[in-house]
Amino acid sequence: MKKINMAIVGLGFGAEFIPIYQRHPNTNMYAVCQRSKDKLEAIGKAFNIEKRYSDYDELLHDKAVDAVHINSPIPNHAEQSLKALYAGKHVACTVPMATTVEECMEIVKACKSTGKKYMMMETVVYSREFLYVKELYQKGELGKIQFLKASHQQDMDGWPDYWPGLPPMHYATHCVGPVAGLLKLDAAYVSSFGSGTIREELAKIHQSPFAIESAHIKFKNSDLSAYVYRSLFDVARQYRESFEVYGSQKSFEWSLIEHEQHVLHTAKLPEHEIPRKVTVPDYAHLLPEPIQPFTTKGVYDIADNTHLSFTQGAGHGGSHPHLAHEFVTALMENRDPFPNAAQSANWTSVGILAHQSALKGGEIIQIPDFNAL
Repeated sequence: MKKINMAIVGLGFGAEFIPIYQRHPNTNMYAVCQRSKDKLEAIGKAFNIEKRYSDYDELLHDKAVDAVHINSPIPNHAEQSLKALYAGKHVACTVPMATTVEECMEIVKACKSTGKKYMMMETVVYSREFLYVKELYQKGELGKIQFLKASHQQDMDGWPDYWPGLPPMHYATHCVGPVAGLLKLDAAYVSSFGSGTIREELAKIHQSPFAIESAHIKFKNSDLSAYVYRSLFDVARQYRESFEVYGSQKSFEWSLIEHEQHVLHTAKLPEHEIPRKVTVPDYAHLLPEPIQPFTTKGVYDIADNTHLSFTQGAGHGGSHPHLAHEFVTALMENRDPFPNAAQSANWTSVGILAHQSALKGGEIIQIPDFNAL
């Protein structure tokens, strides 16, 4: 079969994916796009990519491009995804899908009208920790799932552009994704509370005062709910993306400190034997051999050149090659990737509406049914 011609848009964090697509057996790393011409030329030369675009619309007019992988700033995600879909390109986009529920709806509708595929590149649902818990669940070792929990705490002081003062739940897919994704459940409604206050110069940017936002999510057609919480400013906490699942037979709890072992609890043992520290294995064996090395290291050998989000996130759990492989494989097999457009919209909208709930003192807010659009 013909290799898929990939174009990467945004060459900060996006550069981490260039060699993955260059080495994937089913892709041709065809083009890169970046507004800064100096950066565009530098990256293009470094990775020997001839097709270089500083204008996104020009890239979309290139009929040779089959799919775009968008890594631009959050405010551009929806607009660029929609333009690409209507230009006849498949879309992979870094998180979140959009900044409004209405934009999420537009992208879902665009996929249905164009027949093109969309995948939100949520790192946590392809991290080695998530894959480990998923394997335990599929083997029946967890028993009946009873509750799910996740967090994403990060100090965003000093980050540029749109980050200062961002409401915590407006960037919630790292914690919503895993609690919804393990059993592939859709969130039905959410209730959220804000806690604490960030300093005034940050709070006034988005009219969002909260230091922490926490939310309960009720899932559709399920007896399950989940609890997630987020912080971005004025909270003393090491970076942590955590995912925990409580089952009737075994439960998995994320370590409190990065790089420490996680804990697996087993029911009905003597009390001192219930918890056991576990080393989560790598899942590179699930990938084509040429891209397996990227589960344990990024693009650059020199840490100073690696994008900050990759460094702070401890390599995002080795997820990058898994994300790329899922997107490419879905296109090759003409199936929806995971998460698809409707799932991505559901996860993103949980965060957007959780913030609205927090502003209303915890009011329950329904999540639209994106599958019915």
